[in-house]
Amino acid sequence: MTVEAFDDCPEPMKSSKRAYQASLKLGTTKGADRSRAVLAMADALNNALDDILEANTLDLEASREMAVPELILDWLKLTPSRLENTVEILQRLGELSDPLRRVRNTDYQQEDSQSYIQLMPLGVIGFIYEAFPELGAIAAGFCLKTGNSVILKGSTEASHSNAIIAEVLQTAINQVGLPDGCVELVTTEQGTSLRDLVTQDQYLSLVIPYGRSSLIQQVVRKATCPVLKSAMGNCYLYWSLNGSLEMVRWMILDSHESEPDPVNAIEKVLIHRQALPSSLSVLWNSLLEKGFELRGDAELVEAFPQLQLAKDGEWETPYLNKTIAFKLVDSLDSAIAWINHYSSSHADCIVTDSYQESRQFALGVNSASTYINASPRFARNSSRGDTVFLGMSNQKGHRRGFISLETLTTVKHIIQGNGRF
Repeated sequence: MTVEAFDDCPEPMKSSKRAYQASLKLGTTKGADRSRAVLAMADALNNALDDILEANTLDLEASREMAVPELILDWLKLTPSRLENTVEILQRLGELSDPLRRVRNTDYQQEDSQSYIQLMPLGVIGFIYEAFPELGAIAAGFCLKTGNSVILKGSTEASHSNAIIAEVLQTAINQVGLPDGCVELVTTEQGTSLRDLVTQDQYLSLVIPYGRSSLIQQVVRKATCPVLKSAMGNCYLYWSLNGSLEMVRWMILDSHESEPDPVNAIEKVLIHRQALPSSLSVLWNSLLEKGFELRGDAELVEAFPQLQLAKDGEWETPYLNKTIAFKLVDSLDSAIAWINHYSSSHADCIVTDSYQESRQFALGVNSASTYINASPRFARNSSRGDTVFLGMSNQKGHRRGFISLETLTTVKHIIQGNGRF
């Protein structure tokens, strides 16, 4: 899998201007109209399943000939189930209440006036994604629902899939009367590089990269507009002496069920040095039976031959597959310090029956979310609650953690005078 180089492109990006013009109209569109567009996108995708799967087959065949890694092939592959899940997500987005025009009170008040805050669209959002063709449709649904236009740029390996999905979405949007440019797709074949997109700050309000850390870092380094960093993998779990073996086992296994993108999969486990060797052996054997590859630090490898040695660089690098590395630590403080240095800082866990330990972990770990005796498994279309998530962000800005509809909005302060002066 290769992400295109940031080569120079002599022609300006017309897609950015079309998307910007569309965003000016879309931002004032009624919520009912935006919801109708998202539902129309869902229906259109559902009616085009066979065509999308056929295009995806072409991408898979070409990628296999190019010896694309199995990990990316799995991300690239579309199945009826994955597409049906995408349709369900769009349907749910269309049925949710309008995230815009929500009014909040503000502490800022002038004399003889009333001030309030209102949620507003960002404008144009660039979504750059590695494989995962269905994510283009989901991102488009998020953007339209929040009154934003979107520019999609997928990887070359998914070119046929991305093209048919974008065409289906654009047709559905036009049929419900929304302006052209609400959903744009840019490709390398059009002479468009990543640099061309992420430097369009005169048109783009935000860029969201989704994929491996190499892609994220490329976008962060080159972008001239704000970037909402996403993250997946390299989540840590600390197994306290006060925690149960069964809880650890369940959390690890369940966290790896969020396929095809292992957003919150537990890949590293820190174990208190005084843990019983018999408990460790039970855990190793259980995970090996489930097809996991196990690695450990030098001390664990010497004691347990079923573990492979984890190299130094692996502790800060996501595996993004069924591989888990284990390390012994002396205390909870040591675990927190290690996690803050090496984890991806978006989802880290603890297994403990101690309330004091759980509070110390929750407050001490500098991550977007912490899980206490709970699986960090990521569900884009959660069965509980009234929201849908695009991904997870590990940045330290105000848009941190779960990427929801409100994440793609901004605020406007409105001060209403009473006519006195």
